[in-house]
Amino acid sequence: MMYTIWRVVGITIGVTAVVGVVVGSLTWGILANRGPPPPELKPLDWWEHTVIYQIYPRSFKDSDGDGIGDLKGISTQLDHLVDIGIGAIWMSPIFVSPMVDFGYDISDFYNIQAEYGTMADFEELVKKAHDLGIKILLDYVPNHASDQSEYFKRSLAREPGYENFFVWADPIIDPNNASNRLVPSNWISEFGGSVWEWSEIRQQYYLHQFAKEQVDFNFRDPAVRNEMLNIMKYWFEKGADGYRLDAVVHLFEADPNDHGGVYPDEPLSGNMFLNPDQAGYTTQEYTKHLIELYDVLYDWREFADGWKDENNSETKILLAEAYANITMTMLYYGVEGGRDGAHFPFNFELINSLSAKSSARDFVYVIKRWLTYMPSGRVANWVFGNHDKNRMPSRFRTNMVDGLNSLSMLLPGVAITYQGEEIGMRDGYVSWEDTVDVAACNQGNPDNYLEYSRDPARTPFHWDNTTNAGFSTNSTTWLPIALDYTEINLKAQKEAKRSHYKVYKSLISLRKQPALSHGSYHIQALSENTFILIRHLITHDTYALLFNVGSEDDTVDLDNVTLLREPLTVYASSVHSSRVDGDTVPWGERGRVTLQAGEAIVLRAPPT
Repeated sequence: MMYTIWRVVGITIGVTAVVGVVVGSLTWGILANRGPPPPELKPLDWWEHTVIYQIYPRSFKDSDGDGIGDLKGISTQLDHLVDIGIGAIWMSPIFVSPMVDFGYDISDFYNIQAEYGTMADFEELVKKAHDLGIKILLDYVPNHASDQSEYFKRSLAREPGYENFFVWADPIIDPNNASNRLVPSNWISEFGGSVWEWSEIRQQYYLHQFAKEQVDFNFRDPAVRNEMLNIMKYWFEKGADGYRLDAVVHLFEADPNDHGGVYPDEPLSGNMFLNPDQAGYTTQEYTKHLIELYDVLYDWREFADGWKDENNSETKILLAEAYANITMTMLYYGVEGGRDGAHFPFNFELINSLSAKSSARDFVYVIKRWLTYMPSGRVANWVFGNHDKNRMPSRFRTNMVDGLNSLSMLLPGVAITYQGEEIGMRDGYVSWEDTVDVAACNQGNPDNYLEYSRDPARTPFHWDNTTNAGFSTNSTTWLPIALDYTEINLKAQKEAKRSHYKVYKSLISLRKQPALSHGSYHIQALSENTFILIRHLITHDTYALLFNVGSEDDTVDLDNVTLLREPLTVYASSVHSSRVDGDTVPWGERGRVTLQAGEAIVLRAPPT
């Protein structure tokens, strides 16, 4: 009897379970057919998914015919930036400067360089940009000042309050000749030669990590730190929306108090390809990336956030120029569970680690590396060029322009464009006679100067095919116009049926899609030459970039890419691609797709 009862109970339980499964299946089937509710999208701060456009003011647009770009020139071309969808512009330094390093040697941090315009011109630019919805970021150079600055003149005279504003050091007496003075250490400047320069007036050496006219502040002096905040506050009040913080890896050098009262020599790096007067010949362990600099950066973030709260303004952002190893670079974001740092350090991995010889696996590794190391909750950024590096098409290949721009725009976070990348501008030729870059002049000669020169990446913007590419009405320009301006210019690309400009513009427009602003990412190499980047978000269209970074045609298999569903429609494609917007891309036999060398296609797929 007991056995029968248990069988009945068992049958009863079994039936209930089956009914539950059936009902659950029916319910899920109904929900699946209706589709899940769309996810609630978290509002983003203005900077978290924007596109930042770097302007090198001398080379953007000349409004007064002197051959040098200026602030009014920028104001006249803001419509171009609105047209392509830029959210913020970052201008290289516009402050008063003797122009030894073209603005990175500032003599007056509170005023505008005369050849760029006036304070009224700056205020007009800020107002016009803000009215158009564009933020203004300034290039702030806290590491050093010009030797023509009042700061240095007062420190040179040992004026009270300025005695220790810069890094001063007594000479070392030559043990073999008491009348011979020796430099305090073997440290080497980034522009070549010793970092130490003798001052007859003060009878001491001063430190300069760059040109001898760029004197390093002493950040162990509280007066220096306070003045840096004063400068930041001044330009916030003028309407600046944030700063790109230049050369912050150099803010501190080894403290002689920690080394027996002397500046310690650095070990040799062992790099046999460098001369004894070139940066990198020593390890630079006492001149870069000292841990003390992070606290200063965190103080600046606290100040910027405090100013925002006190003035009920939008977020003021800080972006750190930080060439460092991946671990040290991530500290610029701040400390997890602790203080915040920069809103992001510039991601130079795409510049430093990739080239025309890189494979698809190299691209995937470099991208995943940044996103893996990046602290939780932070925002990534992607940079392919700037005023210090060869232009993007010149470092890679010209047929990769649209693919590289597509990659920058489809990756999560902030995209950063150096002026001219939207039209595929290449390095211009600058002869030795026309070279003005202090790095090349200090280290180069007529045979090798291009190894050091940054001038080719700084030649003026190509607006059209008229004289001087529409940059200036002057007969000459501060740097020569690149010879290919009649072929590569904005006007021609606006008029062409297909162009880099039109691809670029469509890519920025695509960034408004929720899958790109809020979605997840998946990236993988499909072969040695081709990789796929997928951006997806439940209930929203999926977008994928297929990019052949190789120099030959490549056929890849999409069968194992589970996040894609047919039909696949072309949203954008490289200008040399046979595929055009709106085309359907059939997977073909076993899901195989062939791409030409350098070809990139951005695909739209149904929600996953």
